[in-house]
Amino acid sequence: MAARSSRFFWLLSCFCFALSLLAAGCERKMGGEAGPVAAKSQAPTIKLDSNKMYHKPSDAELKQKLSPLEYEVTQHEATEPPFNNRYWDNHEEGLYVDVATGEPLFSSRDKFDSGTGWPSFSRPIDEARVVSHSDVSFGMRRTEVKSKSGSSHLGHVFDDGPRPTGLRYCINSASLRFIPVAKLAESGYADFLPLFGVAAPKAAADSSATDNSCARPAPGEQPGCTPTLETAILAGGCFWGMEEIIRKIPGVISTEVGYTGGKAGVTYEDMHTDTTGNAEAVRIIFDPKKLSYESLLEDWYFRMHDPTTQNRQGNDVGPQYRSVIFATSLEQPKRQSSSKSGSTPAVNGRARS
Repeated sequence: MAARSSRFFWLLSCFCFALSLLAAGCERKMGGEAGPVAAKSQAPTIKLDSNKMYHKPSDAELKQKLSPLEYEVTQHEATEPPFNNRYWDNHEEGLYVDVATGEPLFSSRDKFDSGTGWPSFSRPIDEARVVSHSDVSFGMRRTEVKSKSGSSHLGHVFDDGPRPTGLRYCINSASLRFIPVAKLAESGYADFLPLFGVAAPKAAADSSATDNSCARPAPGEQPGCTPTLETAILAGGCFWGMEEIIRKIPGVISTEVGYTGGKAGVTYEDMHTDTTGNAEAVRIIFDPKKLSYESLLEDWYFRMHDPTTQNRQGNDVGPQYRSVIFATSLEQPKRQSSSKSGSTPAVNGRARS
């Protein structure tokens, strides 16, 4: 990794006091000792075979093997939404491998809560398995990380992580497949079982500083990893009918149906009554470069159903079929208000004035 320039050292000295205060705040929250908080106890030392090959499938095979979201993230450097992905809050012990090739990348022993909404690791299992590249997109200078064998986009690495490495690998869940410890052997990863044993912790690795200009954000500021995908949650009648239309809209990456807005843990049978408070809804992950939130509402959502009929869409009658827009960010209600439509669906369950 290239050495830092003198200019970067000058910038770092300007920010060191602020970062020290931030680290101290995290330390108090987690109850650590003086200095940046440490990650979970490090895994035992094991002999790794860095030469083992993991073959990347063809593009056609990847499109069949991966979900649309996984394909966009790993092959086109998309960034999934924070706090709305499968592993950001996963606390089970196990191995994280490249979703495209199966190449082992990260251990749960090195995973920590960074507060960013994405899985964060203090180091990879084998540094030879994760390669870095300079990334100057979005007007920032960052270090992108990819898997070695599959060249899958994983995320970015920052130098504001916990001891002993001081690194934070900010990784997309969509780039990873998680294998629990109990399934490592049957999945062909038996060599990694000692990582989760009782052997002595591995000595702190030499962590060369990274050439990044963005770090963990101060309270109230945007995270250094800017999501390139957006999430919308819309209700407006039978979710199967809505999903059939929405999933075909250009710019939509993936869709998922479910119940929201009321009691948690309900089943299909529970929805036959009107006591759960839930609405049938569709969660949509889309690329705002190809489909704006305003267009999703104005050109599709308001045209695929009638928001003026209360608790009913066609032959489907009941509060579960009501028209509701569930905002997933503070900005979405403002953007909905700017919609040209004269319709007034509920916003997060409350009627819009």
